[in-house]
Amino acid sequence: MAIPFFFYLFSILAVASAVLVVTARNPVHSVLFLILCFFNAAGLFVLLGAEFLAMILIVVYVGAVAVLFLFVVMMLDVDFVELREGFLNYLPIGAVIGLILMVELILLYATWHIAPDLIAHVSSPQSDSVTNTQAIGLVLYTKYVFWFQTAGLILLVAMIGAIVLTMRHKPNVKRQVIADQVARGPATSIEIREVKSGEGI
Repeated sequence: MAIPFFFYLFSILAVASAVLVVTARNPVHSVLFLILCFFNAAGLFVLLGAEFLAMILIVVYVGAVAVLFLFVVMMLDVDFVELREGFLNYLPIGAVIGLILMVELILLYATWHIAPDLIAHVSSPQSDSVTNTQAIGLVLYTKYVFWFQTAGLILLVAMIGAIVLTMRHKPNVKRQVIADQVARGPATSIEIREVKSGEGI
């Protein structure tokens, strides 16, 4: 009786927080709702017996990614009034895209069904002596190793692209030049002046 109660509790909170991520006006509140959504998704993983995935979701996404989003949003000087000015310009195309997505979801839900013999095709666990963490590793690094490495390369390219796009050199800002620091000598480091008695420099 307790498992269905917590399943519906985590599911309702996860869906509600996901909706609030999109509808919240303040981006800081959106990030906080995103963290709440991650916590509820981790609770669902625990109910499924996948405690490793729940821990990874908390440690990686909540502890690193979501907190990073929160700090970035708080540090950015975003003019929300200016962002809302172009809302009406994009409203028609947004409504068309939303209508198309809603029709696709309705068609998908209307034609979706569960095969009667689906349970028979579900793969059985590896062994009673193998934990779910080891089972994930055995499957991920053998059967899906190509897709795992491909996802890593895509994330690497995305990270490099984000760094290149956001790295802007502002004028009149002094930057550190390692070569000039290493090549410094007495002639470029100090300047000797003769100061007469009673006079300043």
